[in-house]
Amino acid sequence: MYQRLNDFFKSWAFEANCTQGLLNNLTDESLKQEITSENWTLGRIAWHTVTAIRIITSNTSLPFDAPSKDYPVPTSAQFIADSYSQTNTAFVKAVKTNWTDQTLHEDINFFGQEMRIGTLLMFLIQHQNHHRGQMTVLMRQAGLTVPGIYGPAKEEWANFGMEAPKM
Repeated sequence: MYQRLNDFFKSWAFEANCTQGLLNNLTDESLKQEITSENWTLGRIAWHTVTAIRIITSNTSLPFDAPSKDYPVPTSAQFIADSYSQTNTAFVKAVKTNWTDQTLHEDINFFGQEMRIGTLLMFLIQHQNHHRGQMTVLMRQAGLTVPGIYGPAKEEWANFGMEAPKM
């Protein structure tokens, strides 16, 4: 649970930047990538990652404009990446304008559970990271370059003057 907004903003800035980097590497064709026909496509997961920011915060008093319907899935990877950027900007501005450190201790109902807003913000980050992990696997299957997040991706080891770990 976050106790202070500044701590959240530091975490969110890093995580949102990583998510934006993944979304910026998607192509229109890659949005169709799937594991099976019974699972969400890469595009569906990417769009859900955009809309989840508004969906997850919808039971709070936080006012900001952002897409909140994760279906149908847009067919433009650029639209998804741009929508994430716009949603992120609106979300951060709304939190900075409307919430204080004390707000983080307020309880809300989140899908039938009492939850503090500070905990909700942690959940938002974890939810985004969960879907980001799914996207990286599908991106590899689609033949896309995956940027490193918590360490270098296999293509980035050379930037550190090192050899990528053996497969």
